[in-house]
This record gives sequence, structure tokens and C-alpha cells, in this order.
Amino acid sequence: MNTDKIRQDIRGLSDGKIFLNNAGSSLMPSVVVDSMINYLQQEEQLGGYEVADRNAKHLEEFYDETATLIHSKPSNIAFATSATEAYTMALSSIVFKEGDVIITTADDYISNQITFIFLQKKMNIRVIRMKNLQDYELDLDDLEILIKKYNPKLVAVTHIPTNSGLIQNVEGVGKICRQYDILYLVDACQSVGQMVVDVQKIGCDFLTATGRKFMRGPRGTGFLYVSDKLLEQNYAPLLLDMRGAKWSAFDDYELFDSAKRFEHWELSYASLLGFTEALKYANTIGMNHIEEYNKKLSQTLRSNLQNSGFHVWDLGNHLSSIITFSGPGGDLENIQKVLKENNIFFSVTYKNSALIDFTRKNISGIVRLSPHYFNTREEIETVSELLKQSLL
Repeated sequence: MNTDKIRQDIRGLSDGKIFLNNAGSSLMPSVVVDSMINYLQQEEQLGGYEVADRNAKHLEEFYDETATLIHSKPSNIAFATSATEAYTMALSSIVFKEGDVIITTADDYISNQITFIFLQKKMNIRVIRMKNLQDYELDLDDLEILIKKYNPKLVAVTHIPTNSGLIQNVEGVGKICRQYDILYLVDACQSVGQMVVDVQKIGCDFLTATGRKFMRGPRGTGFLYVSDKLLEQNYAPLLLDMRGAKWSAFDDYELFDSAKRFEHWELSYASLLGFTEALKYANTIGMNHIEEYNKKLSQTLRSNLQNSGFHVWDLGNHLSSIITFSGPGGDLENIQKVLKENNIFFSVTYKNSALIDFTRKNISGIVRLSPHYFNTREEIETVSELLKQSLL
């Protein structure tokens, strides 16, 4: 992996910034931006329909590249405008009844937690969170006990929480869900693009992801994976349009075979094309190389911060390229000041975005740094030293 060449492909680094907010919204390669501009310029001259027809083959590459990324088939992939849209489309395809149970985790993403609580209030669905072990790993024995006791309609797990570097054991959960034939939904919003994600190994029925984070695509993009089993069982979103079905009789329709049935007919093809280029970029480098490099960066940064006296809040046996920390006494203000003054891009998360986790940790917020494969080891050492000096 040629980091120098990769950095040359990012016009956003020309002003000397150190960009460490890839878990928020990363910097796009120039080929992503250029492809979108070119497509919009074509639409300006020819109109959207004509341009879509002329680029039909190129647009279909989105499904091939996404399938390559997560080890599935193109027919299992649907484009979405965000991970949240993909997630809600998946949920809308499940016929919930009053009293049904959803099993999730204490570390699921805030939007997912709110959605579950909404279903609980609106439809009297019961939401149960599986336990964590002392080392913060998921208690799979507890999950199995809960499945036997409640026969849940769905198990839903966020692969990597947005507020922590924890990597949850989605493969272990998948084995149990397959054993008991339970629907399984994985939010891979923070894992896709920073590490290898293999839906065959995970064994999920649905998987959702965004384009703007570690995938380095444009905002307004994402995807949904739907398993063959669910497609064969005619799972479809609550509200279909002509992208998802054929109008076969005055009062009937026939579902299309692929996961495209989860899309809407109208979408931004310029954005889809940009996301396709981001997928190609990652696939060309190879997710195994990206994951290996990211591990080294994140381990170095996390260790440097701990050794300098910061409190690092990433707990678990398997940690990702998201580093969350605070200063002595929980201080966040001084950290933010130093980072801003030195043109270092970061994010801050407060308790309302991770209510259970931060209550458990007895903290009110964290600073989040999320390095990626275009960052250099020199940048990591520079940031580490600047923060260390701020404590002296």
C-alpha cells in the first residue's frame, strides 16, 4: 500500500490539516469527486434520463463492487441514501406484532436504540439488551438464554459503536441466530471501509452501511445487504414503488428478484457513481491491507495517549480504528482547544449519544479520533506529542 500515492489522491490534504475524523465523514479521493462532477455536467447538458441510459453499465458496477467488498453477490445489494435509510428499510420489511421481542446490545447506535424504543411505544414491541461480560465482550451464553426464553422476532447488533473502539462479536452472534433460525440485522456503519467485513462469516440476514465514513464516499450514500433466504421469502420494504415490483394486474404486483426491491426508483445517480468509485478504490487497495495498516495506527495512538496520562475509554478485547479518550478529571475542553489550534480534525460525543455506555463508564463525554489508511505514522506521533505537551 503506497500511502504517499494515496495522499496525492486527496485534494483535501493540500492545506496541511491532519484529518482524524474518518468515523464521522472522511475525505474523498479525487476520483470520487471528479466522477460526480462529470456526471452532473452530463445531466446539465443532456438531462438525467439520457445520462442514466448512457451510463447504465457503469452504474451497475456499484452492485458488483459492493458485493466484492462484503463477499456477497450483486443481487443481494441495494443502494441507500444512508445507513439509517437502509436500516429502516430492513426493519420495515419485518412484520412485527404486539408482544414481539427484539434483542439488541447496550452498545447499539443511538438512532437504532431510538428506533427500537419507538417500536416499543408504538407497537408494544419488547426490547431486551443482552449482557456484557466483565471484559466488555458480548455474553453469548446470555444471548442463547434470551433466545430460548423469548423466541425473538429479531436480533440486532451494531458491529462497532460510534462512541467506542469496541468491535462486537457479530460472527458469534450470527452462529447462534443461525442455530435458532432467528432474523439477524447488523449495523456495519463504522466497520465497512476500515476492516474486512464478510457477510458469509457473519451469517446475517441484513447488513447496513454508509458511504461517507471509512468508505470515503459522498454523503447521501449507503447500502443494504439482504440475504438470499430473505429474498426467496419475499421480504420487501413496507412501501414499495416501481423499483421494487412489476405492476402485474389491476390489483396485484410481482416482486423483482434482487435486493433492488429495497430501493426507490428516484435516486441520485451522481452520488451512486461517486460511491462506486470509492468502493473501487478500497477494493483495489484491498481491505485486508487497509485493516492491517489501520490496526497499527490505532494501536500506536491509543498506547501513546494512555502513556501520556489520558483516560482511554475503549474497552474490549478487539478494538477498532476509533479512539475515545478524555483528559484528567474528564476534561474535554483543553483537548479540543489543542486540536483546533493545530488544524487537527476530530469529533466529540456526549452522553446523550451513548446513554447506556457512558452511564456505565460514569463519564459525560469523550473526544474521538479515528485514523485511516491515508494517515501517516508521523501524523500520529505529531498529534500524540501535541496532546502530551498540553498536559505538562
